[in-house]
Amino acid sequence: MAFIREKREGKKHRREDLEAFLLGYLRDEVPDYQVSAWLMAAFLRGLDPEETLWLTETMARSGKVLDLSGLPHPVDKHSSGGVGDKVSLVVGPILAASGCTFAKMSGRGLAHTGGTIDKLESVPGWRGEMTEAEFLERARRVGLVIAAQSPDLAPLDGKLYALRDVTATVESVPLIASSIMSKKLAAGARSIVLDVKVGRGAFMKTLEEARLLAKTMVAIGQGAGRRVRALLTSMEAPLGRAVGNAIEVREAIEALKGEGPGDLLEVALALAEEALRLEGLDPALARKALEGGAALEKFRAFLEAQGGDPRAVEDFSLLPLAEEHPLRAEREGVVREVDAYKVGLAVLALGGGRKRKGEPIDRGVGVYLLKKPGDRVERGEALALVYHRRRGLEEGVEDHQLGALGLEEVQDVVAPLPAVKPVLVLEDHRPPEEARQGPVPLPVLLGHHPDHLLGKGQGHLLGVGHHRHLGRHPFPQEGLPQVAVEGGDAATDGRIGAHQGQHARPPVRSRGYAPYLK
Repeated sequence: MAFIREKREGKKHRREDLEAFLLGYLRDEVPDYQVSAWLMAAFLRGLDPEETLWLTETMARSGKVLDLSGLPHPVDKHSSGGVGDKVSLVVGPILAASGCTFAKMSGRGLAHTGGTIDKLESVPGWRGEMTEAEFLERARRVGLVIAAQSPDLAPLDGKLYALRDVTATVESVPLIASSIMSKKLAAGARSIVLDVKVGRGAFMKTLEEARLLAKTMVAIGQGAGRRVRALLTSMEAPLGRAVGNAIEVREAIEALKGEGPGDLLEVALALAEEALRLEGLDPALARKALEGGAALEKFRAFLEAQGGDPRAVEDFSLLPLAEEHPLRAEREGVVREVDAYKVGLAVLALGGGRKRKGEPIDRGVGVYLLKKPGDRVERGEALALVYHRRRGLEEGVEDHQLGALGLEEVQDVVAPLPAVKPVLVLEDHRPPEEARQGPVPLPVLLGHHPDHLLGKGQGHLLGVGHHRHLGRHPFPQEGLPQVAVEGGDAATDGRIGAHQGQHARPPVRSRGYAPYLK
């Protein structure tokens, strides 16, 4: 009781008390109702940076902790969840073909967001469940392994999340960040890149929310001695054109062939390049692996190593695609927007997602966008292709307004609409020597000028964090990815004190279910 009262009154825990309380819960020595009370106190009062780190490390060490230290350049990647987010399927092969070991534990989709394991299970024979020994063997032999989340990995996190889900304590940045990072630490990678989605189709709806989550996770990783960077990427519109399991695998393969959509390639390459920088490798290796075909060959080897049919790389008919139904424009115009959240809900209605954990899904259904924001559309022209098995077709198309795709009348459009409005946030960063002397203040917005950010690309990325060349290049050069990064090597880039005082603000609130974890 004294421990719970301590947090209720806004006091700071001692590390040993926090560990004893949480591990007691794991061993069923502390009852659910006491932990529920503590979660609400932590939700309302917040956890300071040290408490957040201690919570994360306790969860990470509550089960198995993988040792990847003997493998070359072990890296991991996490996405906070999005619509059409098949980035891991592209980033993993690129990094493996660039000399890294990409060893990742992934989850399944929930609500309107997809899961990497669900997507890969679209490939006939592919298997994500494996033993620790199999995981390490494939990591060593192929350099690329993606496995289903093991219940032996951070079991305390799973137990706490189940309580948070029924006690209205999900939307707390320290609790979210510690939950995500506990599994990343337990998975054993030395370097971690974080893809924090922001926008209508993401858990974090605003740039401020996403920045706070990104910075908290980076601070945790650095405090635990890992090399970590975070990128904020837009989830206003779906990433790429494909939303659904099998069709996302198809699009990822097309991207590995250099034929995928520009926004997907931009995000994937930016994440891969940051991972290579963390490991002290040349970031140019990423594009070389992609353009030279080595990444595609690595993906083929990865599929085969985990029981999948490698012929799917060339023969898309092996993927279980459902019946195709075109959505046609009833009038001419220009696509104003494609709401990622609505598209995600449409796929959910078609049977391609889960409303509750453990539900079966249809991996062959989905939506393929033929038009994206800024595209001109003629009357009768196909806006999108819906892959369906009759189930939920009317709900997916009509109830979620998928058929309209935000068409503007041609005469009302005075200028071409951008595919994505790019945003770049450059934040304060003190030299490493100064950072080690004390806490780094909260970030300061230094620059935001769209005219400098458009470049030649689609500008799909939103950036967070410090820019290593801040004094010399306050804005990216034309044609370069619209990216800035947060974090780096824990040995050089400061420590968890960067977040001093940030949790005094009210916890982040977000609409809808929180799919970031599972």
